[in-house]
Amino acid sequence: MTQTASLAGLFDELAGSYDHAHHEEMAGALLALAGPGARDAVADVACGAGAVALQLARSRPADAPPVLAVDVSSRMIEAGRARAAALSAAGAVDWRVGDAVPLPVPDGSLDAVLCASSLHFLGGRAPADWCRALRPGGHVGFSLPLATHFRPSGRFAALLARDVPLPESARDAASYATACGFHDVTSRVHVAGDRRVVLISARAPARR
Repeated sequence: MTQTASLAGLFDELAGSYDHAHHEEMAGALLALAGPGARDAVADVACGAGAVALQLARSRPADAPPVLAVDVSSRMIEAGRARAAALSAAGAVDWRVGDAVPLPVPDGSLDAVLCASSLHFLGGRAPADWCRALRPGGHVGFSLPLATHFRPSGRFAALLARDVPLPESARDAASYATACGFHDVTSRVHVAGDRRVVLISARAPARR
């Protein structure tokens, strides 16, 4: 079974009992650090049930382009669509089932890419694809669990990407973002109960 299929199966199983409160908090913190412009073309990568996409969509003007929300789990996308309908935001998000890497967009077509709580499953190919999809100087915001507090269960641990080093500090996370080709990097640790994540905001290269 491929990594993509394994992730899809695992998150399909979790869709009915997903910890929305935690992911809503993470989404709010990430958007506070790395929120894009009101009318930017934005993708929510490995969106889950759409915490980032929905919070962002609710804050944008009616004529803003839909937020692209991509996830490999069809049941997570179903949950996101249901939540959007309940919030009267059905048309504000473009939901897609599929592998989030590569993003289904042309080169240089996005103003911002956001990825909450997922990069450590997607692997190092994801930041490279974000650089491709972003316009020169575009904005990226993502999070990674803090290594000192991350204790994944066996099934999750088996699916972790081996080429994404989990940071032990905000400085480690900033160094990783820089190594991926981003600049103007800001990073900070966010504490949510017994969980700690590093939030990173950065810019894509100004030239390709």
